[in-house]
Amino acid sequence: MVSKIRLEDRECPLSATLGIVGEWWTVLILHDCFDGYTRFDEFQANIGLSSSMLTARLKGLVDRGILERRPYQERPVRYEYVLTDLGRSLRPVLVAMAAWRNAQLAPQERSMILVDARTGREAEPVVVDAHTGERVDGAGYVFAAGPAAGPIMRQRYEGVARRPAPEAAFPAGAPESAAPERA
Repeated sequence: MVSKIRLEDRECPLSATLGIVGEWWTVLILHDCFDGYTRFDEFQANIGLSSSMLTARLKGLVDRGILERRPYQERPVRYEYVLTDLGRSLRPVLVAMAAWRNAQLAPQERSMILVDARTGREAEPVVVDAHTGERVDGAGYVFAAGPAAGPIMRQRYEGVARRPAPEAAFPAGAPESAAPERA
């Protein structure tokens, strides 16, 4: 079955990202990488994916520049899979996904949490604008057409910056102006 992709989706960074890392197994492989695992047998033991499926997923991540395949043994030749700079840049995405799920659970129901390695204190990650330090999850920040947007994307976002944002854009319990404290 051929899937139909809207022209707009070809330009959308959300669609593009999901096309690269939006699959269940790929996210689990990346999670393992961020936990320090690099070898095929480690991924297979942790994830339980068949050899052929794991090989295909790893190849895709290498082809997209997210992982680098490096030999670690010569006889027989064996490879490890190491995050590239592009791959490491996905860490905040996975952190945000885990935080989103954990925010829906009571603290005692969380099976994995993000902690400050120095203090052991649980961290509460937020996404902020690098220029202002303000949270970007409130209604004050909206998507708009970028410089490379085609006609469909431009039409979708025409005047969006001047439109009032829906109240649903505010996360529960988080005021729009809530910003993390600066050191």
